[in-house]
Amino acid sequence: MDIRFDKTPGLFSPFHIIMLVVTIVAVVLFVILVKKKSEDSHIKLIKWLGIGMIIAEVWKQWFSLTYVYPDAYNMWFFPWQLCSMAMYCSVLIPFVKEKAQDTLLTFLATFSLFAAIMALLFPQDMLRPQIIFTMHGFIYHIVMLFESVLAIMILKERKKTAFKPVLILYIIMSVIAELLNTFGHFVLSDRNPEPNMFQITPYYPSTQVVFSSIAKALGIIPEIIIYSVLIMIVSFLIYLLENKILKKSKQ
Repeated sequence: MDIRFDKTPGLFSPFHIIMLVVTIVAVVLFVILVKKKSEDSHIKLIKWLGIGMIIAEVWKQWFSLTYVYPDAYNMWFFPWQLCSMAMYCSVLIPFVKEKAQDTLLTFLATFSLFAAIMALLFPQDMLRPQIIFTMHGFIYHIVMLFESVLAIMILKERKKTAFKPVLILYIIMSVIAELLNTFGHFVLSDRNPEPNMFQITPYYPSTQVVFSSIAKALGIIPEIIIYSVLIMIVSFLIYLLENKILKKSKQ
């Protein structure tokens, strides 16, 4: 199972470009297949995609412990990254009432959509020596896009949802992520296996392009605030754009 690339793929390498093309084709085909289905079918499909993601996450934990970091658990892989949230939201959606459901659907249509797109465009953390591990990362984020598409289709038939509850949900998730980062830092005291949930650890500068420079220039805490606020702003702009498009399509 631990089959490896001859050379680990790089950012915008042929492998990465091929996977981006596969992503676009997969999403277009998915839209064609599901656009005429009912809301109930969409919700059920979101649930099953979420269950599939949980199964894949269990496999990922096993694989990382067996082949990637067999000596000790690496908390980088703990399932509380921003992209992990789609997995939990999708499974919960069929079981919550309409207002809570609207919030989770809007989260999938905004924050999750943005997170999936950015992860696929800049997949440095997914491009690993192990072929199957790398493919898992890409497939997982393609499924996130499927869920976002379904969420947008469902919201299209509903009244306009509020963004404030979605924003509060994201902030709560971020606070939990920071608590995990703090816990991991004091327990492990080693940058390599420590968690960096939501990419906002307060203990080390960001490794992301641009934000690493901001952290060096302004400090880690200001960089985290700027990073988090930008995610919220972009997600809000996606929310506004989607509502404008959905309103026009209804008319």
